[in-house]
Amino acid sequence: MSTFLFKLGQLASRHPWRVIGAWLVLACATFFLNSQVGGEANDEFRLPGAESQRALDLLEEKFPAQNPYTGQVVFSDGEALTRPETRATVSSALEGLAGLPHVVAVSDPYDAQSPMLSPDGAMGFATVTFDSGELEEVPFEGAEAAVAGMRDAGLTVEYSGLLGYADAPPEPKSELIGMGVAVVVLVLAFGSLVAMSLPLGVALMSLLIGTGAIGVISGHLAVPASATLVGSMLGLGVGIDYALVVLARHRENIGTDVGVHESVGRANATAGLSVLFAGSTVVLAIAGLQLAGVPMIAAMGWTSALMVAVTMLASLTLLPALLGLSGKRIDSLRVVRSRSRDRRRATWSGRWASHMADHPVCYLVAAVALLGVIAAPAAALRIGFPDDGNVGTERTVRMSYDMLAEGFGPGFNGPLQVVVDLEGSTDPEGYVATTARALEATPGVASVTPPAVSPDGELVVLTALPETSPQSEETADLVDTLRADVLPPIAQAYGGAVMITGNSALQVDLSSKLQSRMPWFIAAVLLLSLLVLVPVFRSVWVPLKAAGLNLVSIAAAYGVLVAVFQWGWGADLIGIHETMPINPLAPMLMFAILFGLSMDYEVFLLGRVREEYRLSRDPRASLIAGVTSTAPVITSAALIMISVFYAFVLSPDITSKLFGLGLGTAVLLDVTLVRMVLVPAAMTLLGHRAWQLPDWLDRILPDIDLDGHRGAGVRPGSEIGDTVETAGAR
Repeated sequence: MSTFLFKLGQLASRHPWRVIGAWLVLACATFFLNSQVGGEANDEFRLPGAESQRALDLLEEKFPAQNPYTGQVVFSDGEALTRPETRATVSSALEGLAGLPHVVAVSDPYDAQSPMLSPDGAMGFATVTFDSGELEEVPFEGAEAAVAGMRDAGLTVEYSGLLGYADAPPEPKSELIGMGVAVVVLVLAFGSLVAMSLPLGVALMSLLIGTGAIGVISGHLAVPASATLVGSMLGLGVGIDYALVVLARHRENIGTDVGVHESVGRANATAGLSVLFAGSTVVLAIAGLQLAGVPMIAAMGWTSALMVAVTMLASLTLLPALLGLSGKRIDSLRVVRSRSRDRRRATWSGRWASHMADHPVCYLVAAVALLGVIAAPAAALRIGFPDDGNVGTERTVRMSYDMLAEGFGPGFNGPLQVVVDLEGSTDPEGYVATTARALEATPGVASVTPPAVSPDGELVVLTALPETSPQSEETADLVDTLRADVLPPIAQAYGGAVMITGNSALQVDLSSKLQSRMPWFIAAVLLLSLLVLVPVFRSVWVPLKAAGLNLVSIAAAYGVLVAVFQWGWGADLIGIHETMPINPLAPMLMFAILFGLSMDYEVFLLGRVREEYRLSRDPRASLIAGVTSTAPVITSAALIMISVFYAFVLSPDITSKLFGLGLGTAVLLDVTLVRMVLVPAAMTLLGHRAWQLPDWLDRILPDIDLDGHRGAGVRPGSEIGDTVETAGAR
């Protein structure tokens, strides 16, 4: 593999315009395909096999009037809304809403059969049903014009549902913020505008092609909008990281007066090989999300894996072409004074590694204890979808949420739909009446609406309003109680089926499914990573140590999320004003991404340490030399990655804030406590054992040659070997 990458790097370097042209053609083709056969994001959530999903499918089949594509117009004047002039104003506005495009029905809040006015008559709402759930098709401006008369009459009008989400503020350009920080870091790291521009160019090309490919996939499969968000974060961060590692090795080679094409080939065969296996680990970890059994999570996993694969390929082909095109001018347009590339010179990272090697036990215990304290809140992790009560108080969806909770009770924003299937029932009327009485008598149920009967008479829907908010633990407990104790005896007595659905029920089912799948998912990711890393490092202890330390750092990231989002510690600093559970998509998706990214830095660091160890056979000297060589690159890459992730905390979207904070914090902990403290301490304690492999396993494993000695033409006794001996002597 190293020989192949060496030749590939040299080929791209010698024929840069052909490679660059091929990437431009690929970008244009992706853009064209996206415009022709691409599709929009699909945020429809499905949970195959769950009771709540079976109930939704049954409603769609037999009771299509129960359309989930709705929005509410919530209004209040502080007085009785039944006055004739107020009623006329509201009715006129609703007629205007009914005539808007994509609107199929508008409910009458004054309907005597199902009134939508609060008990005191001071607040009401009307439900607007659309023909699709696409926000682009919601006529928000038309709705604003229709309700203008209500506002002129002194009524307070707010929106919830699709109407409220259509009024979302524009997303900040978080990618631009991350790019700005990347420019600063790369300029400080390389001091040259030319060197700085190359990783950015590779990342942007990868981002362009990756997002286009996701658009093409969206035209054929259900891909959520958050997949593009997560893919953009990964593509930008990983793209710069991978290119940075290869570029740094190339500049190091150029400093030894190696020819440009030879230097590019060596960089591709050594650092590029690390990129290949680090990226493969990320792809395998993220693709493991297929085991979640949730289509939305699986789609996010595959699209994210695709983005990482594109960036990895660009770093191994497009970057060598750009390096060949730059030639000896790689350090031109210098804006920061150049620092010596002499690896014999003592650096802060080398001194730190030497200090760590002298006191491994103390630092190991201290770092593990600190990470344990940070991870402790993770024991209280509670997953659930945040509701509109967690949105900023300036948003219309939040104001309508508060109005409905005040007028109708906190459970009104998260109703439970109890679906009674009368097929096979011996007493349909008695079945429905008994179910309604049992629901009303259950503690935690505030009220039960009159039954709604499907056109064929085989399905009845009862809506139970909880006393608590949708995301509260009490509401989840209520769902469990109804399913376990209240409804099964009734269904058994009357011979029919009864199921609970709605957002709260979906959350309970999703939580249960993910908790049952999480151990299998973690085990699969660990196994896949070991299968990749054991032959890469030709060691058992190094991959096991890496997996253990990664688990600790990920647990610490979970702990930070629980402390901020569930407990509210410092939540105001990132624009969170209400505590909330952790999004169910986050734990599993974050684990896959963070485990892969942690393995990135593990391969970059210990791949170089192994390279030095094979030349010197001195564990301490190889550790110091490896840290000295890679610490500046890893630190620069991590700063860029952290900045890219943290930039998404500025988004008004809660999910963006959660992923941005979680991923950024995890990388911060990994590059500081794990990579610069725990790894050197553990490697010092392992000594020669770190690179030992049982003979029977050594015989059956392929020799991957991560060091690239054969491909790059580097042998013991060469300049690199001499440098290691000098570092060991120091």
